[in-house]
Amino acid sequence: EPGYYKAGAYGIRIENLVTVVPCEAPAGAERALLGFETLTLAPIDRRLVDPALMTSAEIAWLDAYHARVQEVLSPLVDSATAAWLAAATAPIAAG
Repeated sequence: EPGYYKAGAYGIRIENLVTVVPCEAPAGAERALLGFETLTLAPIDRRLVDPALMTSAEIAWLDAYHARVQEVLSPLVDSATAAWLAAATAPIAAG
């Protein structure tokens, strides 16, 4: 997991719970494949992210994760929280 540790003081880690699920195998695969489905959904604080240090694939993953967080959680919260959630999960490219 990504994290920050200050020697002798504290540590902070970003973790998600996942479950193993069957996933679609690519054409020509020799057997069924398994993948992960994220169970815990919360925005990753953008103050902890430096896009300059990320690959385009990492940015795409984070943007897709945040899109899922927004899609699942926004119908469950009040309008003020939904506005905060929209800002917290905005794509990196848009920020």
